[in-house]
Amino acid sequence: MASLGKVYIARLVGLAVLGPDGESIGRIRDVVVALRLSGQRPRALGLAVELPTRRRIFVPMLRVTSIEPQAVTLATGQVNLRQMQLRPGEALAMGQIVDTRVRVHDPDLAGLADQDMTVIDLGIERTRTRDWVISRVAVRTNRKGLRRGDIHVVEWGHVVGLTQHALQLPGQNLAQELSQFEGMRPADVANALRDLPPRRRDRIAAALDDGRLADVLQELPPDDQTAILDHVGIDRAVDILEAMDPDDAADLLGELPTTEAEAFLARMDPEESEPVRRLLTHSPDTAGGLMTSEPVIVTASTTVAEALARIRNPEINPAAASLVFVVRPPTATPTGKYLGCVHFQALLREPPASLVGGILDADLATLGPEDSLDSVTRYFATYNLVCGPVVDDENHLLGAVSVDDLLDQLLPRDWREAEPHHDGGAQTATAGATDRAAR
Repeated sequence: MASLGKVYIARLVGLAVLGPDGESIGRIRDVVVALRLSGQRPRALGLAVELPTRRRIFVPMLRVTSIEPQAVTLATGQVNLRQMQLRPGEALAMGQIVDTRVRVHDPDLAGLADQDMTVIDLGIERTRTRDWVISRVAVRTNRKGLRRGDIHVVEWGHVVGLTQHALQLPGQNLAQELSQFEGMRPADVANALRDLPPRRRDRIAAALDDGRLADVLQELPPDDQTAILDHVGIDRAVDILEAMDPDDAADLLGELPTTEAEAFLARMDPEESEPVRRLLTHSPDTAGGLMTSEPVIVTASTTVAEALARIRNPEINPAAASLVFVVRPPTATPTGKYLGCVHFQALLREPPASLVGGILDADLATLGPEDSLDSVTRYFATYNLVCGPVVDDENHLLGAVSVDDLLDQLLPRDWREAEPHHDGGAQTATAGATDRAAR
């Protein structure tokens, strides 16, 4: 099939990216463009390609040999595996330009001169020098009542308002970019936010609701967490901290100066701040510092059906849902006497009306709040677990450590930002870096 020399960017999003031998590299999520001086058509520099690992990388347009309806083919299968980062003057076509407001000064569309228009797509084409440039802009008039606005396609030179400065103005619509995050896991949203310029990241963070932002914040590096909290202001920051899991809130506050952390805690609801304060009393490299204070806890008189209903909650991650902890009242941590635990698989084997007190694993060893990282790691390896109870000297359940929190502590502090190691990665990275420098 013949290669396309003109294409609209919205049609590229989601296409597979293939090497010359047909090997799959990833999928296109956006196009990086360079906004130039007034009157000059912006260059389409390259593709934002999402690898199977969810990492987004930059692939120069010069590497593209063909664009077809189902896939984009590259001249080489070697690509730069470094996390994509925008440079000054660069923008994401779908993430930053589409859905912004502009004016159109087209002699053939004189009736639109004084109207606010919304960008809905960008057309790019290849020039004789093999560069790709934005040649056309698809815009829509603002809707009136229930009527959808009319769509017009105009030449780039007739559009006013698509500049790097204009894209940073607070009045631009974020609906398109926010819609891209719908259905994405918090960790993937966090990775996408890290690719954006700080101003754009802060604007999107401000537009997310408290619960969603709390989930995303938990997946960001400490520096980005504190930067976003500073941007949203103390009142909303308190609401976000209250929406976070206590252990993640404690980790975040532990990165702040003591006086600043105390200021947040003092403004939080006492019921929300109390478990966070307890967690902060433990060293972060101990079981007490790793644990969550809100594991799945029931009494011995709870039925199997009720226990299964508890762990069916989608807000509970799979590791935490693998064990149900059984105690005497009260069931809020620190609980009454710890009796034992029930494994998820054991619940599946029992009749729904059975009581969890009859299928207890009372022999499983427990962790102490001062146990070291090495002890916790050996505990999981010894008992083949992904979650374990933390119990004090008086046999009260304080919380539970899950394997995700353990890995987060064992990995390097900047693991979310560090580049993965790949065989031959040095050669691949050098080739990719050379391509990007050449543009």
